[in-house]
Amino acid sequence: MANLLTQDEIEKNIVNSNGWTVNGREIQKEFTFKDFAEALRFVNRVGELAEGMEHHPDIFLFSYKKVRLTLTTHSAGGLTRLDFDLAERISRI
Repeated sequence: MANLLTQDEIEKNIVNSNGWTVNGREIQKEFTFKDFAEALRFVNRVGELAEGMEHHPDIFLFSYKKVRLTLTTHSAGGLTRLDFDLAERISRI
């Protein structure tokens, strides 16, 4: 099981996280696309990436072109290095 990050580690990682924000024991980011098709393509790419890492975000597609991603390590009960690694990879999509 992955180890929980300390508050200092979380704060250090969030500074370099390309717009992700801490919300309790999770990090979140919202993305806006030009249309539903583009948002759906992004969701599918995130799904493939997450499946490859075996670390799955909560994905919320709303208002036809917006996507909110929430990352946490459920098995650890909070934020781990996996969450920030996945966030970094998602930000490169």
